[in-house]
Amino acid sequence: MSYLKRNKIGKFWPIPRKGTKYLAVPTHNKNDSIPLVVVMRDILKLVKIKKELKRLINERKIQINHKEIRETNYPICLFDVINFPELKKNYKAVLSKNKKMNFEEISDKEAETKIFKVINKKILGKKKIQLNLMHGKNIISDEKVKTGDSILLDLKNNKILKVIPMQEGKNVYVIKGKHAGIKGKIKEILSRGGKSIAKIISEDEKINVWIKNIVVVE
Repeated sequence: MSYLKRNKIGKFWPIPRKGTKYLAVPTHNKNDSIPLVVVMRDILKLVKIKKELKRLINERKIQINHKEIRETNYPICLFDVINFPELKKNYKAVLSKNKKMNFEEISDKEAETKIFKVINKKILGKKKIQLNLMHGKNIISDEKVKTGDSILLDLKNNKILKVIPMQEGKNVYVIKGKHAGIKGKIKEILSRGGKSIAKIISEDEKINVWIKNIVVVE
């Protein structure tokens, strides 16, 4: 299905539920992304129609995470960066406190990296481990990293710059649940019912969040 009824869009889409009846659907990662054409036309308002976006793609004037893409419905997920090399402009997908995906302009230097949460690991052979990351990305690495940790990835050469462990004292970003969009610091990690919970101190409150719903960022 290449179109979605507007009233069925994800709650994190920052667009009105009233308007044209149908909207584009991302080519993949359908449950946690917004298609590029909707971002460019309805959110950033950098194009007026899909044809304009197609032209930018064909002329190689737009990239996602420093990679050329071919589809107008390419999925934009949390922390993804939309690059405009000629204009030296970059927009990073973030979550606001009202749980909507917003796009903040960032520098060329900031746009070179992206945080990924490690969802699980798979042993491929002697000293070869595949890290399965958020949003379906995989990478082969010999870094010492645990499930739940995050990595800072250099988007241009696909190399891990830093491993950020999920532990007390680290700064985190809540990406799902009723506290989505809140940033804070882990005070304590507890086990409850076989699952891990982080006690987080944010700017204005103390909250408890399942580890699965947070990404450690620094």
